[in-house]
Amino acid sequence: MNRTARAFWLSSPGEGEIREVTLPEPGEGDVLVRSLYSGVSRGTETLVFRGGVPESQYAAMRAPFQEGEFPAPVKYGYLSVGVVEEGPDELVGRTVFCLHPHQTRYVVPASAVTVVPDTVPAERAFLAGTVETAVNALWDAAPLVGDRIAVVGGGMVGCSVAALLARFPGVRLQLVDADPGRADVAKALGAGFASPEEALGECDLVVHASATEQGLARSLELLRAEGTVLELSWYGDRQISLPLGEAFHSRRLAIRSSQVGTVSPARSASRTYADRLALALDLLADPALDALVTGESAFEELPEVMPKLTSGEIPALCHRVRYPDTP
Repeated sequence: MNRTARAFWLSSPGEGEIREVTLPEPGEGDVLVRSLYSGVSRGTETLVFRGGVPESQYAAMRAPFQEGEFPAPVKYGYLSVGVVEEGPDELVGRTVFCLHPHQTRYVVPASAVTVVPDTVPAERAFLAGTVETAVNALWDAAPLVGDRIAVVGGGMVGCSVAALLARFPGVRLQLVDADPGRADVAKALGAGFASPEEALGECDLVVHASATEQGLARSLELLRAEGTVLELSWYGDRQISLPLGEAFHSRRLAIRSSQVGTVSPARSASRTYADRLALALDLLADPALDALVTGESAFEELPEVMPKLTSGEIPALCHRVRYPDTP
């Protein structure tokens, strides 16, 4: 067995390269995974690529199998699906999801992989990490039947949240985005769509995921009295301003943060990280979620593709990376 692999590294902010790496010999309880697909979300990963992680957040932002340190050189990523080539008998030959950077093969503890259900194709399963974020957000938000809800920001996380909210009975749901091209995605997910100017107000809940101060301000405007904005955006090293004057206090509005690094307090007593990820994979049986994949390229093209994803030259929700040995 060839014990070398190739991995994508951020060599310096804004520049990436493919490096050859030597794999360790799998030990007892380890698995050797051959990658099929990985994913690049334009949110966190492109922020890392441009070197935008604040020094105060270096520890919090570490990916599970990251190598190197921020801002660079660093090997970063967390949406990988592959096939187990070596390991425990019950896992060999199984398709698994792992929070691993972009790499052709890798060795990790068997406990770090989750078997992909037979109902979920590998080319969709890499979305599990982002759908897991949406699951955690909805545990935090606790929407109710019949709620009036807006999701402001039609990026990867916002669309994942909208996809799950579209399953709630009786909700009035709009995906709100300045890009009219997101209307087709919203329709595929079963959600309504509106521009920020045309969005319906009097919302019980607004989930904000645009990562802009304009989006957060508009989210507050869309609330009913005593409504809540669930803030999913992460601004990295940017400072934002927020209008907390006028009717913010008299209408008793609330802004609440949500972050996938910990299991929501609403479920932490009864659900583990593994439970949350397994649920996300089960939810990916819905083919409507294919709408979240908006582009694909080969692994070898990542050094050229990542700058274009970061700049927006390649518009994307989640960009799929295909590996050389994928059938």
